[in-house]
Amino acid sequence: MNRFAAGFVLLALLGAAAPFVGYPVFLMNALCLGLFACAFNLLLGFTGLLSFGHAAFLGSAGYVAAYSMKFWGLTPELGILAGTAASAVLGYLIGSLAIRRQGIYFAMITLALAQMVYFFCLQAKFTGGEDGLQGVPRGNLFGVISLENDLVLYYVVLAVFLGCFLLIYRTVHSPFGQVLKAIRENEPRALSLGYDVDKYKLLAFVLSAALAGTAGATKTLVLGFETLTDVNWPMSGEVVLMTLLGGLGTIFGPLVGSSIIVTLQNQLADRVGSWVQVILGAIFVLCVLLFRRGIVGELAALFRK
Repeated sequence: MNRFAAGFVLLALLGAAAPFVGYPVFLMNALCLGLFACAFNLLLGFTGLLSFGHAAFLGSAGYVAAYSMKFWGLTPELGILAGTAASAVLGYLIGSLAIRRQGIYFAMITLALAQMVYFFCLQAKFTGGEDGLQGVPRGNLFGVISLENDLVLYYVVLAVFLGCFLLIYRTVHSPFGQVLKAIRENEPRALSLGYDVDKYKLLAFVLSAALAGTAGATKTLVLGFETLTDVNWPMSGEVVLMTLLGGLGTIFGPLVGSSIIVTLQNQLADRVGSWVQVILGAIFVLCVLLFRRGIVGELAALFRK
């Protein structure tokens, strides 16, 4: 059994036991944001594209899933698929424009387009404006299994997360993933070898957006509402922090980073209020200065030595 298989089995076992020692809703929220960070890492860590607008995919999928389940009466799995499809289409539209530029220009284009999505969600009537969409029903999975019970829903969310996590791993270790790594390391050389670099970057962008949308739609199902918080730019900055803290370009790193950030936010919000953002900022600075490879990256480097 290789290291990934052992780590994945351990992750699945810990996930299965977690709701018996922790609050299921908190754990489900952590899994959704962990998937969001893993999706972002696929783009930044393995393709080398820094997007400052990934919250657009998380939030837009949440709105589509919430609206379709509340007003159209779609079942939970169809609501999640609708949100994922919407974020994939949005990812194609934004990615088609953004990949024409590189570096900071790419990042700024994604941020600008994501803010357009935010203001659309703010002004559109069907999104509920500043109030968002409230009272989203959990419904019945496949029309049979009721998700009103937190424990039942938790295992559905865990299954979604593990499935997407395996998809990311398989993508990274496929020939397609090797080309993405080549683009990250030396794009001109990949271009000289005959690869259609823009095509590969666009595919990676759309896949990352779709997975971020899956996280957003599932998060909406868990919480029962969708607001502007998920589509606003601070969420895009937060996922960068999660990825860098856990370990850029590692498989398990974003999950570790997101777990730490979500736990700190949950534990410190009632005690220090808005100062929690200052604490997170200090953690980010320490991460950049002291362990630039992130927690998992530094542990992996220590293990290799």
